[in-house]
Amino acid sequence: MAPLNPAPSSPATTSLATGTSACVDIRTTPSPYQLLQTRRRTGPGFDTPSKLVSMTHTVEADDSVLTKHYTSWSRDEPGREWAALTLLSRQAPDLVPAPLARGTDSQPWVSMSVVPGRPLGGSLTPEQLEALGEALGALWSIDPGGLPSVGVPAVIDRTSHSLAVLRAGDGVIADAATAAADWLETAIEVLTAVHDPVVGHGDPNLANYLWDGTRIRIVDFEDAGRGDLTLELANLVEHLSGRDTDWSALVSGFPVDPERFRAARSLWAAFWLTLIGPGGPSAARNSPGTAEAQAERVLSLVRPTA
Repeated sequence: MAPLNPAPSSPATTSLATGTSACVDIRTTPSPYQLLQTRRRTGPGFDTPSKLVSMTHTVEADDSVLTKHYTSWSRDEPGREWAALTLLSRQAPDLVPAPLARGTDSQPWVSMSVVPGRPLGGSLTPEQLEALGEALGALWSIDPGGLPSVGVPAVIDRTSHSLAVLRAGDGVIADAATAAADWLETAIEVLTAVHDPVVGHGDPNLANYLWDGTRIRIVDFEDAGRGDLTLELANLVEHLSGRDTDWSALVSGFPVDPERFRAARSLWAAFWLTLIGPGGPSAARNSPGTAEAQAERVLSLVRPTA
C-alpha cells in the first residue's frame, strides 16, 4: 500500500498556487489567508490592492475582517461557508473565523473575522502535526446537524468518468486508470456510507490550516458539509499539498478501519490522478513524471501486495 510518508516523486518546482517550492504543484486555489499574507507582504509604501483574486473568489481584507466575493457558486459555496462557520463558531469558538455578514449584490459574498496564524506547508513538524490533530479532533467532534452532504457520490461520478478517458491512453497512467476504474465500480457502497458523521471541511489543502506557533485554526469552508471521518482523513492524507509529511502519527489518533481507510485513500488518489494526468485541469502545472508517480501510487492502493 502507498505509504503515509512518500518521498517527493519529482524535482522541486514552484507552485502556481502558493509561489513556494514544492515537489508537485497543487491544483487548488490559494486560500484566502495566502492572499491575505500576500497583501500584508506588500508593506508600507507599496501599492497594495484592496481586492485579491483566486480562481473561485476575490478577497478583500484588513487586519480584522475578510470578505470573500464568490465568482462561482454552483454548489452554493457561499451558503456552505456561512452554515459551517455559523455552526462551528458557536460550538468551537476560536477554531474557525466567526461569520459576520453575508449578501448577494452582483455576486454572493461572506464576511468573516480574521484569525491569527500562517498557512501550513511543506513537511510539518511534530508540533504542527500534533496541533493539527487536535484541531481536526475538535472539528470532527461537532455534530454536523443539518449541513448539506459534502457530495462524495459526485466525486465518485466525476472520477469515474475521467478515469474512463485516461484508461484509453497507454503506459502506467492508463494501467492505473483501468485498475482504479474497475475497483471503483465495486467500492461505491463502501465509499458512500457515512459511518462516523462529521463536519467535513472539503478542502484539506495545508494552506487552509493556520499555525500561530502554538495551535492551528481552520479556514476556507466553501466546500464544507456533512461528511464521514474516514473519507475526510483520507482526503487529507492524499492531498498533494501534504506529500512531504509523514501522516502516520496523526492517522493513529483517529479510530478508522484500515481497509475502509485504504478504500477512501484509493478514491482520493484516483481523483488526483484525473486532475494531473493527461488532459486533466492541472496537467500543465506539474513537472514531468508527476502524473506517472501518482499513477504508481494509485496502483499501490488499489492493488496492495500485502
